[in-house]
Amino acid sequence: MPLRELRIAAFAVFALICATAAQAQSPYGIGHTATPAEIAGWNIDIDRHGNNLPPGSGSVSRGREVFDQQCAACHGAKGEGGIGDQLVGGQGTLATPKPVRTVGSYWPYAPTLFDYIRRAMPQNAPQSLSNDDVYAVSAYILSLNGLLPADAVLGAKTLSEIKMPNRKMLVDDPRPDVKNPACMTGC
Repeated sequence: MPLRELRIAAFAVFALICATAAQAQSPYGIGHTATPAEIAGWNIDIDRHGNNLPPGSGSVSRGREVFDQQCAACHGAKGEGGIGDQLVGGQGTLATPKPVRTVGSYWPYAPTLFDYIRRAMPQNAPQSLSNDDVYAVSAYILSLNGLLPADAVLGAKTLSEIKMPNRKMLVDDPRPDVKNPACMTGC
């Protein structure tokens, strides 16, 4: 048998073995189609408009308590930064040679703050905060940046209504291969 035909035959045998092995996994309980409940458990993303924000609320004062317990060790007592990023300040620095990118100076949409905190913080225990605590920490950080009064209570509706200072400064990605038709009208 010529070498080319031998390679083709070997590939066919290999493909047949792989297909058989894949079918054989099912009786052993390896892998399954995700159930709606399993999908819902991972479907926690919040978009910039606040779509998919969960019920709940949190005050700036409660946010200060949670921040002190869960966030200050990395981000500093007042969000000034430490081993974690600086969260406060930086307003007016983006056009300077040393811009300071913080929640108050750089982030264009407030609901993405909730999304990030809920999904990734605290770094040693992501997704461990309750929705109420995430609203509270978001309220505290926004208050430290002068975007909410110290007596504010934040929930889905109020968070979505906050107009961040840098909202109009970021632009859509101009590359034609990444255009989002839903954003062509200026999301």
